[in-house]
Amino acid sequence: MPDPIDTWLAACPDPARDPIQGMRQAGLLSEIPSYATIAQRNAALVERTGLLGIASVWGGPQLVFRHFLTFGTDAQRAEWTGRALSVAISEPNVGAHPKLLTTRAEAVEGGFRITGQKAWVSNGTSADAIVVFAITSEADGRKRYSAFIVPRSAPGLITTDTPGFHALRPSQHCFLTLSDCFVPVSAMLGEPGLAYERMALPFRDIEDAVGASATLGAIRHALGLLAGTAAAEQVPELGGIAGLTAVFANCAAAVADALDAGAFRDGDATLVGLRLLATDLTARLRTQAEVLASGDTVRDRLLECLGDLEAALAIARGPRIARQTRLGEALARTGRTEAI
Repeated sequence: MPDPIDTWLAACPDPARDPIQGMRQAGLLSEIPSYATIAQRNAALVERTGLLGIASVWGGPQLVFRHFLTFGTDAQRAEWTGRALSVAISEPNVGAHPKLLTTRAEAVEGGFRITGQKAWVSNGTSADAIVVFAITSEADGRKRYSAFIVPRSAPGLITTDTPGFHALRPSQHCFLTLSDCFVPVSAMLGEPGLAYERMALPFRDIEDAVGASATLGAIRHALGLLAGTAAAEQVPELGGIAGLTAVFANCAAAVADALDAGAFRDGDATLVGLRLLATDLTARLRTQAEVLASGDTVRDRLLECLGDLEAALAIARGPRIARQTRLGEALARTGRTEAI
């Protein structure tokens, strides 16, 4: 059986501009049965193309379906299987903090009308539907959120491109404006009022756990480029980078396997280590890339790949530093290391 990535690349002349071309024919848009398989294919796609954003274009909808549609009905899963989904939680200027979000869904006859704005919606302009988080009730100052599957063609939903962000191509991000956007009762995903706790909170760790393999693909791509041009004095450092990459690969596979086994712990310390190791490997690779002569084609490709890695590592830096801080606080409080 031919490799689906080979089949896709043969039918897709420019993955950096139109990556979806040929994916369905190659079988790449079929539902993936496990987090580990999504992670492995993310790594392979990025390593083959050198485009870290491919993991968002291909793996993002797979991850949204696998996580969020777990909470859906049989009818919802049947309707949206094999179709591109995105998720909208964050809002302009406030991120995804539940106390600060303002998008609301008002119950009306036959359904809900959603009003508000969302920001940094990955693949929102190409999605068939977007899972939108909105306030459906409030008691004692606490907002309760529900999630809704909103078709991108729904009246009252408008997408606009996010300006000034040009890294991670061909992935695209957009703003979402919902103005009295009507959805039927059947659009609600999961139980009302519980979406933030049950769906949104675990998703960042799941994104990071599966996304580590996309990072691995970019690191392997950069390492392969460097290996073809390294001077004799770079060989020892090349070996060190290769060794650290092997450690990264084993840990990335372990967290994806833990997700499938139901053994993944929220705030897993391994995610902190993977992020720090990715940052170190990216810096090491950049140092070696800058030794190459200016104007060297390989140098330019290396720096582009490393720029994407740096951009990805900068996303949601605050929440991830908070995770690292909580880990340190727990260690300082208990003095116990066996749970790490």
